[in-house]
Amino acid sequence: MSNAQSNETKFFDLHTTGIGYLNRIREVKPRKGSPFMATTIAALRGSSDDVEYTYIDCNVVGAEAEKLVRRCEQAVEAGKKVLVSFRIGDIWADAFTYEKGEKKGQPGASLKGRLLFIGFIKVDGETVYEAKPKGDGEQPVDRESGDQSEQQQDAQQQTAA
Repeated sequence: MSNAQSNETKFFDLHTTGIGYLNRIREVKPRKGSPFMATTIAALRGSSDDVEYTYIDCNVVGAEAEKLVRRCEQAVEAGKKVLVSFRIGDIWADAFTYEKGEKKGQPGASLKGRLLFIGFIKVDGETVYEAKPKGDGEQPVDRESGDQSEQQQDAQQQTAA
């Protein structure tokens, strides 16, 4: 009897979910490698009477998440409050030393992760996007235009055929 071993790599996922405000949407162009979209999320925590924020620097991954963040860029730049529900993967702490300001020379840390999914977007309290729960057969609807993406329309046409 032989023991067949699989060469399949297994991963452990650490997902953080919550709601928070989008900030600092930007395109990062590293010296080596491909450019990528990044944002900082001010995640809400604590009592709703005394909210605290935890800032998480995120690389935006996935075409859908990137499309949604790009759509929010002008609103964030205009100073509007853009609230999102999010799922961030593989969160980790990055240690650094302050190089200027009052804390110059002191150690610091920032949280980093990969923005994987956006469940809803509210701009100044108005819902402009809401993803439908998985398994209900419906696709997310863009409330600004009322349209579904081409990919979503294709999926519906294939289902109907």
